[in-house]
Amino acid sequence: MTIYARILGIIFGALMLTLAALITLETLIRKFFSLSFGGVDELGGYTIAIAAPLAFCVAMVEQSHIRINLVHMRLPTTIQAVLNALATLSLGLLAAFLLYFTVKTVMGTHTYSSIAQTPWATPLIYPQAVWLAAMTAFAAAATLLSIKALLLLVKADWKGLNQQFGPSSTSDELEAELADLEQREGVNK
Repeated sequence: MTIYARILGIIFGALMLTLAALITLETLIRKFFSLSFGGVDELGGYTIAIAAPLAFCVAMVEQSHIRINLVHMRLPTTIQAVLNALATLSLGLLAAFLLYFTVKTVMGTHTYSSIAQTPWATPLIYPQAVWLAAMTAFAAAATLLSIKALLLLVKADWKGLNQQFGPSSTSDELEAELADLEQREGVNK
């Protein structure tokens, strides 16, 4: 799953860098030449819609979403594990709901041959098909992780649930940062 998340993260980064470059170029051309590409804002909307599920997937796989674990870390191991499983399962349900909504939207777009109400008049099926692919990638990862969490919950593997789905402790995060720093310093020498 880490490789999957890394690939989606690279795609996300490439999309955001391309969008930033386009916006910068559009701004400079407007400022110095009083010209416009027209439609960069439209591309920005499509890019954000496609990039968001990719970011969701990376956050879920890498366990990098924000959690407030002030109370969580003080709970008994069993309760922590159940909460971790519930958190993962709820994200899986959210992903399924978002995928359902996306499929329904794309089907409506296809049925009515909808086009964007912009100067480009883009047939919406094209950007929405890519949006659907990104949402499917998120839903697939969320489903696999939910199944894994559910299996651990059924086995009552509290330690496994906490290790795989629990938030990192402060000491774990510090160790990871120090290891990353050590690696970066080793590469720069």
